[in-house]
Amino acid sequence: MPTRSAEVPIAVPEDGKSPKPAPARAAPFLDCALLLAATGISRYLCRSHFLYDIDSVNFALAMDHFDPALHQPHPPGYFLYVCAARAANLIFHDANTSLVALSILASCAAAVLIYLLTRTWFGRPAGIFAGAIFIFSPLCWFHGTVALTYIVEAFFSAMIGYLCWRGDSGERSWLWGAAVALGVASGFRPSSLLFLGPLFLFSLRAARVHIRVLAISLLTLTLLAWWIPMTEACGGMRAYFGSLLALWNHIPAKQNLRTAFPAMVVARSITILGIGALCFGCTLFLSLTREARTDRARHTQKIFTYVWVSPGLLFFTFVFLNFVNSGYILVLTPPLFAWLGLRVSVWYTRNSSRKLFRNSAITLVALANACIFFCAPVYCSLREVKRFEAQLTLTVAELRQRYAPEKTLIVGFDSHFLGYRHAGYYLPEFLTVQYPAVPLPGGKRIFAVEHRRTELLVAVPASRFRQFVFFPLPSGSDYRGYMDRVLALLPANAVRSEGRDPRFLAGYPVDLAGLFSGAVRP
Repeated sequence: MPTRSAEVPIAVPEDGKSPKPAPARAAPFLDCALLLAATGISRYLCRSHFLYDIDSVNFALAMDHFDPALHQPHPPGYFLYVCAARAANLIFHDANTSLVALSILASCAAAVLIYLLTRTWFGRPAGIFAGAIFIFSPLCWFHGTVALTYIVEAFFSAMIGYLCWRGDSGERSWLWGAAVALGVASGFRPSSLLFLGPLFLFSLRAARVHIRVLAISLLTLTLLAWWIPMTEACGGMRAYFGSLLALWNHIPAKQNLRTAFPAMVVARSITILGIGALCFGCTLFLSLTREARTDRARHTQKIFTYVWVSPGLLFFTFVFLNFVNSGYILVLTPPLFAWLGLRVSVWYTRNSSRKLFRNSAITLVALANACIFFCAPVYCSLREVKRFEAQLTLTVAELRQRYAPEKTLIVGFDSHFLGYRHAGYYLPEFLTVQYPAVPLPGGKRIFAVEHRRTELLVAVPASRFRQFVFFPLPSGSDYRGYMDRVLALLPANAVRSEGRDPRFLAGYPVDLAGLFSGAVRP
């Protein structure tokens, strides 16, 4: 006797009519809504409440007065980013909140665009996994909660890559949107033109001549729309490029000359791998399993990915990269999230018979990545952000209570965390000067901040004050070693210790001549 095959029961309405099928767009709409909600909530709950990095303070100061020569912000300027922050500040009335709001919005949009790109390349399951990997990425989670530009550039990278892919696939009108997006992205971070410009040109290769001309014209007009007002705000092309060249000679050029080329390339390659591990976290273990090997026939997507990431990889390997600037790498990650989403979805499908195992593995990976973000002893974890904020709050309160601004000069350092910018921003009533002096086209100058206004001084005005105090650096052996080298430049017994936690080092302003090579006005 033949057995009946299992049938799936279908609910029939009481009126007897067949149920209408769900709209084809319902699934992607629901996926995008869930990704938006998960990204926005996770970033909002973990948002920073103080300007975390020295660059964050530069952006906050630029919201009041834009001048890259004064590092408000630092060159190359980030003109449209500052304009967007000013617009957000009309709502929030707080510089850090406005800048963090941009990071949260960019994170939400990046999650959706990574999903759409991956869905277009590899289907819906891969898109869902790619979006989830982005949400739980420790590095992306961090940059979605602080006042920095890197997650904004990642958003623009995902947008430009998606538009270029659609245009390269035959929908040529999408290339015009890619041109405008690339021009706008360059106004937020000028490096986007260097890293994503080759991908845009690559996507034009099969287009007709009039489409190429129109796309390049749109890109040029978009660039000029923000470039002209930016250079006017800077005081002209000469002032802008002078400040940019001075910064380049002060940091990247010195780094390249200080280290042998082969050793430098090896060190940067290892740094890139380390940042990649920090970005993708434990998801890499799932993608590297044998069952997760993807179809080798996806040649077009691979070529597109190589063109997308190669300019940035070459720059970060051979030109400039610091671990503390690990957000630079985020511009390269959207297509990598897509490929990881594919690999995890293939692994998930091939383990369909072991539902408990695969679901447990996915949950453990997500929890492990969350633990990296919450607890890891690295600068881009929530633990370190909270520790920095607690130390900054305590230092500012104690320094303000112990010292009088009319009698005390603050000396801060060129540090990403708890540097002279933080002292100048959160203690605006004091005059804060930066050590060391910076070589500029007109000679060495000393950055100084008072009432949140930056000046370039030729000499430290020691006669105004009875004492100076060093703004305490973060705890750690590297910072202690640096502080010991600074104190060695001062006369013996020139500095006294005051307080315990935090401990302040103070002295007489005339003794600062040892730090500023005689540039102290008695």
